[in-house]
Amino acid sequence: MHLNINKGKLLIAEPSILSDSSFNRAIVLLTEHTENSSVGFILNRPLNYSLKDLIPDIDCSFPIYQGGPVEQDNLYFVHKIPELIPESIEVSNGIFWGGNFSSLKDLLNNKLIETSDIRFFLGYSGWSKNQLKDEMNQNSWFIAENDFENIFSIEEEDLWKNKLLQKGGNYKLWANAPSDFNLN
Repeated sequence: MHLNINKGKLLIAEPSILSDSSFNRAIVLLTEHTENSSVGFILNRPLNYSLKDLIPDIDCSFPIYQGGPVEQDNLYFVHKIPELIPESIEVSNGIFWGGNFSSLKDLLNNKLIETSDIRFFLGYSGWSKNQLKDEMNQNSWFIAENDFENIFSIEEEDLWKNKLLQKGGNYKLWANAPSDFNLN
């Protein structure tokens, strides 16, 4: 039986989808889940870009993450500072999505935000009505609580492995499997 799918939860890619290049070893923060759709961002896929590379008039070298395969030419952000960024949407437990971009730009240029306050994504992960439920029934994902004290300061390298170890059982075997089975 699955935990309830709710925004704020983490979707953990099952080892059974290791061949899926979009979601292999992915941890997705669900930022929206309704009867008709679900939206989230992959937390553990840093790209080789910084914010300044994408938006030259923002003097900030915060890293950019691949949020998912949808709309990869759009920049999104998730943060924990709604008092500084108006028009933010609460996801859950002090995590917010989006907000007023010109306010954000001023804050970044004035060095008033830390990397531990915010994460930027190119693209997002999206599911249409019943698609996520179907993928869960096909054992593509399992749901976990977001039990991180600060999701923006976690080391993404071991994130998937640690969530599998936390789940236990056969997942412990997969947690230590090489990322490229051809190396075995």
